[in-house]
Amino acid sequence: MDDLKPVPEVTPIEAQVYLADGALLVDIRELAEWQESRIPGAVFKPMSELNDWYHDLPEDRVVILQCRTGNRSGVAANALINQAHMTNVYNLAGGIIAWDGSGLPIDSNPPL
Repeated sequence: MDDLKPVPEVTPIEAQVYLADGALLVDIRELAEWQESRIPGAVFKPMSELNDWYHDLPEDRVVILQCRTGNRSGVAANALINQAHMTNVYNLAGGIIAWDGSGLPIDSNPPL
């Protein structure tokens, strides 16, 4: 168990830098949460379907997982890092709540 790798986290401000450099932001919340509000540019991939989509994540760019508070995305990132052996995955510390609290944009219009 000593060989478990820690989950790297980025703050909302750090995430913006990664996103500007081409990172992929993945919102792992469930559909009702996604429909309520989302970070502009995030891709919806619910955690409940993680086994169905994780293999489609790019290996050549940073992937930032995001949920409401950072707890679920931290669990998902841990699984991707320690079970799927991905090296390009980060957790958005504090999730969409921290993002909003940092004054960054939130889209609350109905998704297309």
